[in-house]
Amino acid sequence: MTTEHDSAQRPSATRRQVLSGTGATIAGIAFAGAFTELFAGTAAARGHGGYGPLQPDPAGLLDLPKGFRYRVLSRQGDPLRSGEGLVPSNHDGMAALPGRRGRVHLVRNHENRHNGQIPVPTVPGLTYDPAAKGGCTALTLDGRNDVLDERVAIAGTAVNCAGGPTPWGTWLTCEENEDKAGTNGYTKDHGFIFEVDGADPRRTGAVPLTAMGRFQHEAIAVDPHSGVVYETEDAFNKPFGLFYRFLPEKPLGGTGSLRAGGELEAMRVPGVPDLSAIQETGARFEGVEWVPVPDPQAAHTPIRLQDFGPRGITHAQKLEGCYWGGSSVYFVSSFAHSAEGSAADHFGQVWKYEPRRRRLTLVIVFGPSTDIQLPGESPDNICLAPGGGLMVSEDGNGAQHVFGLTRRGEVYPMARNRQVLTSAEADEPEWGEFAGVTFSPDGSTMYVNCYVPGTTFAVTGPWH
Repeated sequence: MTTEHDSAQRPSATRRQVLSGTGATIAGIAFAGAFTELFAGTAAARGHGGYGPLQPDPAGLLDLPKGFRYRVLSRQGDPLRSGEGLVPSNHDGMAALPGRRGRVHLVRNHENRHNGQIPVPTVPGLTYDPAAKGGCTALTLDGRNDVLDERVAIAGTAVNCAGGPTPWGTWLTCEENEDKAGTNGYTKDHGFIFEVDGADPRRTGAVPLTAMGRFQHEAIAVDPHSGVVYETEDAFNKPFGLFYRFLPEKPLGGTGSLRAGGELEAMRVPGVPDLSAIQETGARFEGVEWVPVPDPQAAHTPIRLQDFGPRGITHAQKLEGCYWGGSSVYFVSSFAHSAEGSAADHFGQVWKYEPRRRRLTLVIVFGPSTDIQLPGESPDNICLAPGGGLMVSEDGNGAQHVFGLTRRGEVYPMARNRQVLTSAEADEPEWGEFAGVTFSPDGSTMYVNCYVPGTTFAVTGPWH
């Protein structure tokens, strides 16, 4: 059953008061860089400054600005409409894909590990490894965001974190896991990308795209001009992850074409073994190199540990969000901690790579260097909004928000999760993080997940 709520009214407040009152993680986090870089290829954003302060939700689920409404589309533990089982846990990355007659196919990841969560139900023909608990579910919505169907889209995968949409209207779901068969009870190797058709999951089945590499995948972005797929790796320990590109044998060939294989390469920035060492926004590196991965299947050695020659390869801590804008691909390093092995510390970076020029540029650095406040530490999923703005899901400590950013560098709270995981009176209460923020094809609805407890929302209102 879906539920719907209006945001309540409360007295207006200044932007600084709003930000300072929405969570301790915001304090002291700022940025340096040009936000116009982040909106390439989108409509002009006029720096409207947001939608005002968040209104407390009487139902205690989701605070939104005045005039906005949310609908709960799905919650973990409820029955799937298909009758296949229960809605799984750990709602993560998501995409809203266009369907026929104005319908929307919402494909949602479930970042389940080997125990402790509500698993994605195993379904014949859609299950890769029956011992794995992750996968995707798909919701079909009508033009009013009524749920027409909810079903398993792929099962038997592990730790499905993020991914990305393809130009031909499917979803690439990524396993943030590289366990081999026999580890944690798994019967097959993991660490792959799988293609999911939200309209008809049986068209894509449960086939790993092995040529795209076996590693701790996070997100992907497809160059709509060449068909090259860019991939981020969120490795937890040093040596940290790499930034990859996959050159498909059948670029832009449509559903199933990525199964034809291709070549996987890793990015080498000459003279830069660790991206965290670069702290100056606007720093530009020409002549970026792409080095073939010796063993994409990581049969004996994880890719990031393989021998890339005497000049090595370029690593970065917490490579997460990835998207295509204009003629460039953008990717996020959520943070870097020197105590954990990074070359330097930062609160988040956004990098831009221009394929035609083989140029890499650091466009944003999150950190306490200016007076303009930015989202709390650990920016994670990033979504380009249809009106020209940017939505950032926060994945840090304390209160959790979806923040909007304009071209002018203005930051505003768009949503706050009110579902507390610990006592709100605790010294350091915790709320569930946001994930999977995405927009409907017509731009009228923002869909977003609360990771724990798994909840999928549809947010409508007076979007600029």
